[in-house]
This record gives sequence, structure tokens and C-alpha cells, in this order.
Amino acid sequence: MTPPGSAAADDKHDTRTRILDVADRLFRHYGYAKTTVADMARELGMSPANVYRFFASKLEIVEAIASRMLDRRHAHNLTIVASAGSAAERLVRFVVDNHRMNVEAFAVDPKAYEIVEVAMAEQWPTISEHLVQMTDIIEALIREGVESGEFPMQRDLRRTAAMMRQTLVSFFHPTLILQCSDDLERTGPEELAEFVIRALRCP
Repeated sequence: MTPPGSAAADDKHDTRTRILDVADRLFRHYGYAKTTVADMARELGMSPANVYRFFASKLEIVEAIASRMLDRRHAHNLTIVASAGSAAERLVRFVVDNHRMNVEAFAVDPKAYEIVEVAMAEQWPTISEHLVQMTDIIEALIREGVESGEFPMQRDLRRTAAMMRQTLVSFFHPTLILQCSDDLERTGPEELAEFVIRALRCP
């Protein structure tokens, strides 16, 4: 096993990153279905067999791309939790920022949306983990609001957070963003977030 922090481990990490970067660019340009491992290898100047040394399949590559993207999303959401402002203000920021990032990532890029379709069809653990993380963020912000007296005591914080996430699903789920675009234009993420927060403030 390659020791972490060694030159060999760094080279392996760099090669994996290069493969993911090239695959991501090709998927976005040609689409997931039309891009092959041979295409990636050609772009990288290596053989397909060498690509398979780092990833067992094209599906594993695209899952790693999705995981990397969602890790960045979670890191951004953690900065919202740690930022200044009331719990309500940060909840609004959380909803608005995640909706904006989804629109930028999927709604304006049909090729990137293909990756989402694959993820949902294959029921990747990455997607389940992402939903748990989204609920974690909402729960943390609601808890801060309860502790500061901004929101009344909640009988079940986790359930409240999960219901809030479900209420906002049309702003978070890529398929619904595309299918409900007319409704979303009439009711923006700020308005719906503030509506949910008003419900949170009710005893």
C-alpha cells in the first residue's frame, strides 16, 4: 500500500485529479453517454489501460466527479453555518446559494444534467450522503435559532430540518428545477425560504 504523503501517493492523487478534470470537461462537452474511457485516455495522452489502473469503470469516474462536486458544495454550506448573521438570515442564504449553484451546474448545462440522471438511476450512496448533509446544515441552523431564542423550541429538530428540506425540494432537486421553472420564476428562493422561516417562528 502506498504510504500517504509519499511522492508516489502524491503522483497517484495528481493523476486521479487529471483524469477527473478531463472527464468532467468531456462529459460537459459531449455528454456522459457519448464520452468513452478511450476518449479520456486520448485527451490525457495515456492508454485506456492506464486510466483503468485508477478507476475501474466510466461509472466510477463519473461518481467520483459527482462526489467531488458535492464535497465542494458541503464545504460552502459549512461556511454559511459559520458566517455572521441570524439563523434566519443564514437559512435564507443557504437556500438562495444552493438554488443558484444548482441552476449554474445543471439547468443551464444539459450535458451536466446527464450525470444527475445517472446518479439517480444508479441510486448512488453519494446522493444519499448529500441529502443527509443538507439536512445536517438545516438542523444546525435551526438549533442555533432555538438556542438564541430566535425560534421557539422544536419537539424534534431532526424531523423539522427534514421537513424544511422537503418543502424546499423544488429549489434543490435538479429535475424539479427544470420542470418547475415557470413556478420558480414566480416564487423565488428568498420568498419561499422566508415563508418556511415564518412557519418556524410560530409557537
